[in-house]
Amino acid sequence: MNGTVNKVMLIGHLGDDVKMHYFEGGNCIGRFPLATNEVYINKTTNERITSTEWHNLVVRNKAAEICEKYLSKGDKIYVEGRIKSRQWQAEDGTTKYTTEIQVTEFTFLTTKKEIENNKPGFPTSGDTAKPSFEAPGTPMQNDDMPF
Repeated sequence: MNGTVNKVMLIGHLGDDVKMHYFEGGNCIGRFPLATNEVYINKTTNERITSTEWHNLVVRNKAAEICEKYLSKGDKIYVEGRIKSRQWQAEDGTTKYTTEIQVTEFTFLTTKKEIENNKPGFPTSGDTAKPSFEAPGTPMQNDDMPF
């Protein structure tokens, strides 16, 4: 294999609402934290341990607008993307570093609005469509996979 691969697949919950930033020329970027959990049992104490990892996600342009419109803190989402590290100078002159997931594809799994609407007393729809998105230039796959 001559090439390299930089691909990330995550399923997690939003840690905050999508924060948007708009640029001249109509482009925009959305940022939000995503929490993934690992649960295991401590063999010596039989205690259930949950370890949370936080990921900084970045979506661009139309994908960012879709995420801002439909997602809110606590929603569960599947994302694919690539890891990108960057650095910048802070106002105090120090160099700051961050690692982000540049999202290229996503599927909404559950939203708070959907959960609230499925509580007893609310009508439920047997065929609830969940938005799914792939970045331009990426062929859409039409299969019956649940994720």
